[in-house]
Order: sequence, then C-alpha cells, then structure tokens
Amino acid sequence: MKDEYDFTGAEQGKFYRPLEALEIPIYLDQDNRDYFIRRLRTRQNPRSLNEVVNALVRKDIEISQQLVD
Repeated sequence: MKDEYDFTGAEQGKFYRPLEALEIPIYLDQDNRDYFIRRLRTRQNPRSLNEVVNALVRKDIEISQQLVD
C-alpha cells in the first residue's frame, strides 16, 4: 500500500445505493422449489415462481398481523 493516496478527483457516494434499492436474492430449498415448479407446470394459466412466492409471503404477513392485532 502507498503511504498516501490522491483523492483530488474523487466523488463521494458515487457507488452508494440505499438498502431499499438493492435486489436481494432469496434461495429456496430444493424440495420447496421443486414442489412449486411442479405445481406451476400443471396450471392452465402459469404464473412465475417469483409471483407465487411473493403472494405467499404477503399472505403470511397478513396472517401474522391478524395474530398480533
């Protein structure tokens, strides 16, 4: 490492992204993923795995809120 670095032309926060803007990958266990993929393939009107998992999470949040209130 150098003793000193020149930051004359540096721009503070150039690569900063707020946490809310980050897309965080969520990995399902293989058996859960396989189950949903099988179910999605048998539907007449297929939805994406992303849509199904998000719908389930929304429902879980709704149930959790009812239990707390």
